[in-house]
Amino acid sequence: MFLTELSPLLRDCLAQPIAFTGGLLTGALRLDVNDDPVKTWLSKQGAVVTETAPANNGAGPQSIEID
Repeated sequence: MFLTELSPLLRDCLAQPIAFTGGLLTGALRLDVNDDPVKTWLSKQGAVVTETAPANNGAGPQSIEID
């Protein structure tokens, strides 16, 4: 059961080990892809980095009622 849950993770790791390890380290080190060293490296690799704005539109938290 435990191995079946890990099989997609292992399959991705074995399919593209460098990309998987890079993504894992980027997440573990909490690097932002819009920062210069990471953005420059991604550009050299041929990836397109687009900046996204937060989608909160100033709404903030909303309350709901549950009957």
